[in-house]
Amino acid sequence: MTSAPVSVLIADDDPIVRTGLRTLLSAQPGVEPVAEASNGSEVLTLVRGSRPDVVLMDVRMPGMDGIEATRLLRETVPEPPKVIVITTFENDEYVYAALRAGANGFLLKRSDITRIADAIRVVAQGDALLFPEAIRSLAAIHARPPGNAHGPMALTPREAEVLRLIAQGLSNRDIATRLYLGLETVKTHVKNVLTKLGAGNRTEAVIMAYESGFIRPKAP
Repeated sequence: MTSAPVSVLIADDDPIVRTGLRTLLSAQPGVEPVAEASNGSEVLTLVRGSRPDVVLMDVRMPGMDGIEATRLLRETVPEPPKVIVITTFENDEYVYAALRAGANGFLLKRSDITRIADAIRVVAQGDALLFPEAIRSLAAIHARPPGNAHGPMALTPREAEVLRLIAQGLSNRDIATRLYLGLETVKTHVKNVLTKLGAGNRTEAVIMAYESGFIRPKAP
């Protein structure tokens, strides 16, 4: 049985970029562009109508930008779509703000279309961190001094261990293998970590782990 393709809403204020992405993504297996938006306000309207699995979100748009749109999707839309921010510079403060607002990951606009399609499929699956090295590097800029050894919000030792593995980019299945645990047990630990941190997704949990000082950035 063939699984349904991942539906994607493309949000960018440049119509040439939108058209190019839609044309190229339409040719990728397992991905189906279903709508286009030129600003954050249109994203909110179109998400409610087309119910995409993933929004490919330009972070800088006129009117409502990608940061505010991401925040409002999370706060106002039941079962909101995953969000991938697309940007020109990976160390852009706008990118960090979007991740902190609930985006699941980010891509550089110069990425080739195969990489973009792969990222869409990874985020849609929802159990792995998108490009963990880039996210960790960005989060490390905002890191604080070391905090509680048991992790933020009084995680249990096992939950703290799971959070560290999430930060390495491991999927639930990879974590289960590493810790010799059942997959459902890992899913429960991940759910508990997100709940205790008040994080909407794995990316935000990793950012919070750095911000609290629980995870220390590696020395250059």
